[in-house]
Amino acid sequence: MSKSFIFSSESVGEGHPDKVSDYISDSVLDACLEQDPASRVACETLVKSNCVFLAGEITTNASFDYEKVVREAIRDIGYTNDDDVFHADHVFVNNALTRQSPDIAQGVNAAAAEGKSSAEQGAGDQGIMFGYACNQTPELMPAPIMYSHRLLREMARFRKEEKVGWMRPDVKSQVAVEYENGAIKKIVNVVISTQHAESASHQEIYDFCVENVIKKQLPAELLEDTQYLINPTGKFVVGGPQGDAGLTGRKIIVDTYGGWARHGGGAFSGKDPSKVDRSAAYMCRWVAKNIVAAGLAGEVELQVAYAIGYPHPTSIHVETFGSGKVADEKIVSAIREVFSFKPADIVDQLQLLRPIYRESTHYGHFAKENLPWESTDKADALHSAAQ
Repeated sequence: MSKSFIFSSESVGEGHPDKVSDYISDSVLDACLEQDPASRVACETLVKSNCVFLAGEITTNASFDYEKVVREAIRDIGYTNDDDVFHADHVFVNNALTRQSPDIAQGVNAAAAEGKSSAEQGAGDQGIMFGYACNQTPELMPAPIMYSHRLLREMARFRKEEKVGWMRPDVKSQVAVEYENGAIKKIVNVVISTQHAESASHQEIYDFCVENVIKKQLPAELLEDTQYLINPTGKFVVGGPQGDAGLTGRKIIVDTYGGWARHGGGAFSGKDPSKVDRSAAYMCRWVAKNIVAAGLAGEVELQVAYAIGYPHPTSIHVETFGSGKVADEKIVSAIREVFSFKPADIVDQLQLLRPIYRESTHYGHFAKENLPWESTDKADALHSAAQ
Protein backbone atom coordinates (compact mmCIF):
# COMPACT_ATOMS: atom_id res chain seq x y z
CA MET A 1 0.00 0.00 0.00
CA SER A 2 1.40 3.39 -0.98
CA LYS A 3 2.01 5.96 1.71
CA SER A 4 0.97 9.47 0.73
CA PHE A 5 1.08 12.60 2.86
CA ILE A 6 1.35 16.37 2.57
CA PHE A 7 3.95 18.36 4.52
CA SER A 8 4.16 22.17 4.74
CA SER A 9 6.96 24.48 5.80
CA GLU A 10 7.06 28.26 6.03
CA SER A 11 9.67 30.97 5.67
CA VAL A 12 9.65 34.63 6.64
CA GLY A 13 11.40 37.54 4.96
CA GLU A 14 13.97 39.98 6.27
CA GLY A 15 11.31 42.50 7.23
CA HIS A 16 9.27 40.16 9.40
CA PRO A 17 9.39 41.65 12.93
CA ASP A 18 11.04 38.57 14.46
CA LYS A 19 13.65 38.50 11.71
CA VAL A 20 14.31 42.22 12.18
CA SER A 21 15.09 41.39 15.81
CA ASP A 22 17.31 38.45 14.83
CA TYR A 23 19.25 40.58 12.35
CA ILE A 24 19.84 43.38 14.84
CA SER A 25 21.05 40.87 17.44
CA ASP A 26 23.42 39.20 14.97
CA SER A 27 24.65 42.61 13.81
CA VAL A 28 25.60 43.46 17.40
CA LEU A 29 27.32 40.07 17.72
CA ASP A 30 29.35 40.62 14.54
CA ALA A 31 30.32 44.13 15.67
CA CYS A 32 31.71 42.63 18.88
CA LEU A 33 33.56 39.77 17.17
CA GLU A 34 35.04 42.06 14.53
CA GLN A 35 37.07 43.83 17.21
CA ASP A 36 37.27 41.17 19.94
CA PRO A 37 36.95 37.49 18.93
CA ALA A 38 36.80 36.53 22.61
CA SER A 39 33.55 38.46 23.12
CA ARG A 40 30.78 36.81 25.09
CA VAL A 41 27.49 37.93 23.62
CA ALA A 42 23.86 37.19 24.40
CA CYS A 43 21.94 40.01 22.72
CA GLU A 44 18.14 39.98 22.65
CA THR A 45 16.12 42.50 20.64
CA LEU A 46 12.50 43.61 20.86
CA VAL A 47 11.01 45.77 18.12
CA LYS A 48 7.59 47.42 18.10
CA SER A 49 6.21 50.46 16.29
CA ASN A 50 9.11 52.95 16.16
CA CYS A 51 11.09 51.46 19.07
CA VAL A 52 14.02 49.07 19.40
CA PHE A 53 14.98 47.58 22.77
CA LEU A 54 18.30 45.80 23.33
CA ALA A 55 18.68 43.53 26.36
CA GLY A 56 20.98 40.73 27.45
CA GLU A 57 24.56 40.26 28.54
CA ILE A 58 27.75 41.20 26.71
CA THR A 59 31.35 41.06 27.90
CA THR A 60 33.71 42.48 25.27
CA ASN A 61 36.66 44.76 24.67
CA ALA A 62 35.03 46.00 21.49
CA SER A 63 34.02 49.64 21.40
CA PHE A 64 31.39 50.79 18.90
CA ASP A 65 28.19 52.77 18.59
CA TYR A 66 25.35 50.33 19.31
CA GLU A 67 22.74 52.71 17.97
CA LYS A 68 24.59 53.05 14.68
CA VAL A 69 24.75 49.26 14.32
CA VAL A 70 21.01 49.01 14.94
CA ARG A 71 20.18 51.67 12.35
CA GLU A 72 22.48 50.12 9.74
CA ALA A 73 20.82 46.74 10.24
CA ILE A 74 17.36 48.23 9.74
CA ARG A 75 18.58 50.10 6.66
CA ASP A 76 20.00 46.86 5.20
CA ILE A 77 16.60 45.23 5.58
CA GLY A 78 14.91 48.09 3.75
CA TYR A 79 12.82 50.04 6.24
CA THR A 80 13.65 53.37 4.61
CA ASN A 81 10.39 54.27 2.85
CA ASP A 82 8.63 57.54 3.64
CA ASP A 83 5.54 55.64 4.79
CA ASP A 84 7.46 53.40 7.24
CA VAL A 85 6.57 54.00 10.89
CA PHE A 86 9.52 51.73 11.70
CA HIS A 87 12.26 53.66 9.85
CA ALA A 88 16.04 53.26 10.05
CA ASP A 89 16.58 56.97 10.69
CA HIS A 90 13.73 57.55 13.11
CA VAL A 91 13.45 54.61 15.51
CA PHE A 92 14.15 55.12 19.21
CA VAL A 93 16.91 52.78 20.45
CA ASN A 94 16.89 51.69 24.08
CA ASN A 95 19.97 49.83 25.39
CA ALA A 96 19.67 47.62 28.49
CA LEU A 97 22.70 45.38 27.90
CA THR A 98 24.82 44.37 30.90
CA ARG A 99 27.90 42.18 31.43
CA GLN A 100 27.76 38.37 31.43
CA SER A 101 27.16 36.74 34.80
CA PRO A 102 30.48 35.71 36.42
CA ASP A 103 28.88 32.40 37.41
CA ILE A 104 28.21 31.56 33.75
CA ALA A 105 31.66 32.81 32.73
CA GLN A 106 33.27 30.51 35.31
CA GLY A 107 31.68 27.47 33.70
CA VAL A 108 32.56 28.47 30.16
CA ASN A 109 36.10 29.77 30.64
CA ALA A 110 39.01 27.41 30.01
CA ALA A 111 40.22 27.68 33.60
CA ALA A 112 39.91 25.78 36.86
CA ALA A 113 37.29 26.93 39.38
CA GLU A 114 35.89 25.65 42.64
CA GLY A 115 33.19 23.05 42.00
CA LYS A 116 34.02 22.80 38.30
CA SER A 117 34.99 19.29 37.17
CA SER A 118 37.46 20.37 34.47
CA ALA A 119 39.73 23.26 33.59
CA GLU A 120 38.66 22.94 29.94
CA GLN A 121 36.13 25.25 28.31
CA GLY A 122 32.68 23.98 29.14
CA ALA A 123 29.35 24.30 27.40
CA GLY A 124 27.67 27.67 27.88
CA ASP A 125 24.43 25.99 28.94
CA GLN A 126 22.78 22.62 29.22
CA GLY A 127 20.56 21.52 26.37
CA ILE A 128 19.93 19.23 23.44
CA MET A 129 20.79 20.11 19.87
CA PHE A 130 19.75 18.44 16.63
CA GLY A 131 21.22 18.31 13.15
CA TYR A 132 19.64 16.91 10.02
CA ALA A 133 20.40 16.22 6.37
CA CYS A 134 18.66 14.33 3.57
CA ASN A 135 18.93 13.85 -0.17
CA GLN A 136 15.65 15.58 -1.14
CA THR A 137 17.44 18.66 -2.51
CA PRO A 138 20.96 19.54 -3.70
CA GLU A 139 21.42 21.44 -0.41
CA LEU A 140 20.69 18.17 1.47
CA MET A 141 17.68 19.82 3.10
CA PRO A 142 13.95 19.01 3.17
CA ALA A 143 12.19 20.33 0.07
CA PRO A 144 9.31 22.27 1.70
CA ILE A 145 11.57 24.61 3.67
CA MET A 146 14.01 25.07 0.78
CA TYR A 147 11.19 25.96 -1.61
CA SER A 148 9.78 28.44 0.92
CA HIS A 149 13.17 30.12 1.36
CA ARG A 150 13.73 30.21 -2.40
CA LEU A 151 10.55 32.23 -2.95
CA LEU A 152 11.45 34.87 -0.38
CA ARG A 153 15.03 35.28 -1.56
CA GLU A 154 13.60 36.11 -4.97
CA MET A 155 11.06 38.51 -3.47
CA ALA A 156 13.92 40.31 -1.70
CA ARG A 157 15.92 40.43 -4.93
CA PHE A 158 13.03 42.07 -6.78
CA ARG A 159 12.53 44.57 -3.94
CA LYS A 160 16.20 45.51 -3.53
CA GLU A 161 17.73 45.04 -6.98
CA GLU A 162 14.82 45.47 -9.38
CA LYS A 163 13.29 48.24 -7.22
CA VAL A 164 9.70 47.03 -7.56
CA GLY A 165 7.99 50.07 -6.11
CA TRP A 166 5.02 48.52 -4.29
CA MET A 167 7.04 45.90 -2.39
CA ARG A 168 7.75 46.31 1.31
CA PRO A 169 10.09 44.26 3.53
CA ASP A 170 7.58 42.18 5.53
CA VAL A 171 6.74 38.95 3.69
CA LYS A 172 5.99 35.30 4.45
CA SER A 173 5.76 32.14 2.36
CA GLN A 174 4.50 28.61 2.85
CA VAL A 175 4.77 25.58 0.58
CA ALA A 176 2.83 22.32 0.91
CA VAL A 177 4.50 19.32 -0.74
CA GLU A 178 2.84 15.97 -1.35
CA TYR A 179 4.95 12.83 -0.94
CA GLU A 180 4.21 9.33 -2.17
CA ASN A 181 6.34 6.39 -1.05
CA GLY A 182 9.06 8.78 0.11
CA ALA A 183 9.29 10.67 -3.19
CA ILE A 184 8.08 14.19 -3.95
CA LYS A 185 4.91 13.99 -6.05
CA LYS A 186 3.73 17.58 -6.39
CA ILE A 187 3.32 20.97 -4.73
CA VAL A 188 -0.23 21.18 -3.46
CA ASN A 189 -0.36 24.87 -2.59
CA VAL A 190 1.82 27.93 -2.20
CA VAL A 191 1.14 30.85 0.13
CA ILE A 192 2.77 34.27 -0.16
CA SER A 193 1.71 37.15 2.06
CA THR A 194 3.62 40.28 1.16
CA GLN A 195 3.43 43.76 2.60
CA HIS A 196 2.77 46.36 -0.08
CA ALA A 197 2.21 50.02 -0.73
CA GLU A 198 -1.36 51.29 -0.50
CA SER A 199 -1.37 52.00 -4.24
CA ALA A 200 -0.85 48.36 -5.33
CA SER A 201 -3.91 46.34 -6.35
CA HIS A 202 -4.46 42.76 -5.22
CA GLN A 203 -4.50 41.54 -8.81
CA GLU A 204 -1.16 43.21 -9.55
CA ILE A 205 0.40 41.56 -6.51
CA TYR A 206 -1.17 38.17 -7.31
CA ASP A 207 0.02 38.14 -10.91
CA PHE A 208 3.52 39.28 -9.96
CA CYS A 209 3.99 36.65 -7.26
CA VAL A 210 2.64 33.79 -9.37
CA GLU A 211 4.25 34.61 -12.71
CA ASN A 212 7.55 36.24 -11.68
CA VAL A 213 8.35 34.38 -8.48
CA ILE A 214 6.55 31.07 -7.95
CA LYS A 215 6.58 29.76 -11.52
CA LYS A 216 10.22 30.76 -12.00
CA GLN A 217 11.57 29.51 -8.68
CA LEU A 218 9.76 26.22 -8.13
CA PRO A 219 10.03 23.11 -10.35
CA ALA A 220 7.49 23.38 -13.15
CA GLU A 221 6.76 19.64 -13.11
CA LEU A 222 5.52 19.96 -9.52
CA LEU A 223 3.15 22.87 -10.14
CA GLU A 224 0.30 21.18 -12.01
CA ASP A 225 -3.04 21.95 -10.31
CA THR A 226 -1.22 23.90 -7.57
CA GLN A 227 -3.35 26.33 -5.57
CA TYR A 228 -1.91 29.82 -5.16
CA LEU A 229 -2.90 31.81 -2.08
CA ILE A 230 -1.46 35.30 -2.51
CA ASN A 231 -2.24 37.88 0.20
CA PRO A 232 -5.31 35.84 1.16
CA THR A 233 -6.58 38.55 3.54
CA GLY A 234 -6.86 40.86 0.53
CA LYS A 235 -4.66 43.62 1.93
CA PHE A 236 -1.31 43.85 3.74
CA VAL A 237 -0.26 47.49 4.02
CA VAL A 238 0.41 47.70 7.76
CA GLY A 239 3.29 45.34 8.45
CA GLY A 240 6.68 44.96 10.06
CA PRO A 241 7.13 46.18 13.63
CA GLN A 242 4.31 48.67 13.07
CA GLY A 243 1.86 45.80 12.78
CA ASP A 244 3.36 43.28 15.18
CA ALA A 245 6.02 43.07 17.88
CA GLY A 246 9.21 41.19 17.04
CA LEU A 247 11.52 39.23 19.33
CA THR A 248 14.87 37.55 18.82
CA GLY A 249 14.66 33.76 18.59
CA ARG A 250 10.99 33.24 17.76
CA LYS A 251 11.57 31.74 14.31
CA ILE A 252 13.67 28.70 15.27
CA ILE A 253 11.74 26.34 12.99
CA VAL A 254 12.13 28.69 10.02
CA ASP A 255 15.83 28.93 10.95
CA THR A 256 16.33 25.16 10.82
CA TYR A 257 14.38 22.42 9.03
CA GLY A 258 10.86 23.78 8.70
CA GLY A 259 9.48 21.29 11.19
CA TRP A 260 10.63 18.26 9.18
CA ALA A 261 13.31 17.39 11.74
CA ARG A 262 13.30 17.86 15.50
CA HIS A 263 14.59 20.93 17.30
CA GLY A 264 16.05 21.19 20.78
CA GLY A 265 14.38 24.52 21.54
CA GLY A 266 17.36 26.87 21.69
CA ALA A 267 17.49 29.92 19.45
CA PHE A 268 20.56 31.02 17.47
CA SER A 269 20.70 34.74 16.79
CA GLY A 270 22.56 37.11 19.08
CA LYS A 271 24.60 34.35 20.72
CA ASP A 272 28.36 33.94 20.47
CA PRO A 273 29.63 30.39 19.76
CA SER A 274 30.37 29.59 23.42
CA LYS A 275 26.59 29.08 23.57
CA VAL A 276 26.06 25.51 22.39
CA ASP A 277 22.45 26.34 21.49
CA ARG A 278 24.01 27.85 18.41
CA SER A 279 27.44 26.30 17.86
CA ALA A 280 26.45 22.69 18.59
CA ALA A 281 23.38 22.96 16.35
CA TYR A 282 25.69 24.12 13.56
CA MET A 283 28.05 21.27 14.43
CA CYS A 284 25.24 18.74 14.22
CA ARG A 285 24.18 20.06 10.82
CA TRP A 286 27.82 19.82 9.62
CA VAL A 287 28.13 16.24 10.79
CA ALA A 288 24.72 15.22 9.42
CA LYS A 289 25.46 16.74 6.03
CA ASN A 290 28.78 14.91 5.85
CA ILE A 291 27.09 11.62 6.73
CA VAL A 292 24.73 11.98 3.76
CA ALA A 293 27.50 13.30 1.48
CA ALA A 294 29.62 10.28 2.43
CA GLY A 295 26.87 7.96 1.23
CA LEU A 296 26.40 6.43 4.68
CA ALA A 297 22.68 7.28 4.72
CA GLY A 298 20.07 9.02 2.58
CA GLU A 299 18.59 10.73 5.63
CA VAL A 300 20.02 11.31 9.09
CA GLU A 301 19.12 13.11 12.30
CA LEU A 302 21.75 13.69 14.95
CA GLN A 303 21.14 14.60 18.59
CA VAL A 304 23.84 15.83 20.98
CA ALA A 305 23.32 16.86 24.63
CA TYR A 306 25.44 19.04 26.94
CA ALA A 307 25.69 20.06 30.60
CA ILE A 308 26.68 23.63 31.47
CA GLY A 309 30.37 23.97 32.32
CA TYR A 310 31.18 20.39 31.21
CA PRO A 311 33.51 19.96 28.21
CA HIS A 312 32.13 16.72 26.75
CA PRO A 313 28.71 15.95 25.28
CA THR A 314 26.62 13.89 27.66
CA SER A 315 25.15 11.88 24.77
CA ILE A 316 25.33 11.46 21.00
CA HIS A 317 22.52 9.76 19.07
CA VAL A 318 22.09 9.03 15.36
CA GLU A 319 18.89 8.00 13.55
CA THR A 320 18.94 7.15 9.84
CA PHE A 321 15.26 6.13 9.47
CA GLY A 322 16.12 2.90 7.69
CA SER A 323 18.19 4.69 5.04
CA GLY A 324 21.60 3.78 6.49
CA LYS A 325 24.12 1.85 4.43
CA VAL A 326 25.86 0.81 7.64
CA ALA A 327 24.51 0.38 11.17
CA ASP A 328 23.69 3.55 13.10
CA GLU A 329 26.08 2.43 15.86
CA LYS A 330 28.88 2.28 13.31
CA ILE A 331 28.08 5.81 12.15
CA VAL A 332 28.24 7.05 15.77
CA SER A 333 31.65 5.40 16.14
CA ALA A 334 32.84 6.99 12.89
CA ILE A 335 31.72 10.51 13.80
CA ARG A 336 33.42 10.21 17.21
CA GLU A 337 36.62 9.32 15.36
CA VAL A 338 36.41 12.13 12.78
CA PHE A 339 34.82 14.97 14.78
CA SER A 340 35.26 16.43 18.25
CA PHE A 341 32.11 17.68 19.96
CA LYS A 342 33.85 19.58 22.76
CA PRO A 343 32.60 23.20 22.73
CA ALA A 344 36.10 24.63 22.28
CA ASP A 345 36.85 22.17 19.46
CA ILE A 346 33.58 23.02 17.69
CA VAL A 347 34.65 26.66 17.63
CA ASP A 348 38.09 25.72 16.26
CA GLN A 349 36.87 23.21 13.67
CA LEU A 350 34.32 25.62 12.20
CA GLN A 351 36.33 28.82 12.86
CA LEU A 352 33.38 30.41 14.59
CA LEU A 353 35.10 33.38 16.24
CA ARG A 354 34.55 35.50 13.15
CA PRO A 355 31.92 38.12 12.24
CA ILE A 356 29.96 35.76 9.98
CA TYR A 357 26.62 35.68 11.74
CA ARG A 358 24.70 38.38 9.85
CA GLU A 359 25.13 36.10 6.82
CA SER A 360 23.31 33.32 8.63
CA THR A 361 20.25 35.21 9.86
CA HIS A 362 17.90 35.25 6.88
CA TYR A 363 16.25 32.37 4.96
CA GLY A 364 17.46 29.68 7.33
CA HIS A 365 20.83 29.18 8.98
CA PHE A 366 21.61 26.23 6.71
CA ALA A 367 22.10 25.53 3.00
CA LYS A 368 24.33 28.57 2.38
CA GLU A 369 27.59 27.47 0.78
CA ASN A 370 29.69 30.27 2.29
CA LEU A 371 28.97 29.17 5.88
CA PRO A 372 31.50 26.72 7.35
CA TRP A 373 28.99 24.22 8.74
CA GLU A 374 27.71 23.62 5.20
CA SER A 375 31.02 22.14 4.06
CA THR A 376 31.23 18.44 3.19
CA ASP A 377 35.00 18.37 3.61
CA LYS A 378 34.88 15.43 6.05
CA ALA A 379 32.82 13.10 3.87
CA ASP A 380 35.78 11.01 2.68
CA ALA A 381 37.26 10.64 6.17
CA LEU A 382 33.83 9.71 7.54
CA HIS A 383 33.27 7.12 4.82
CA SER A 384 36.64 5.51 5.56
CA ALA A 385 36.04 5.49 9.31
CA ALA A 386 32.69 3.74 8.88
CA GLN A 387 34.06 0.80 6.89
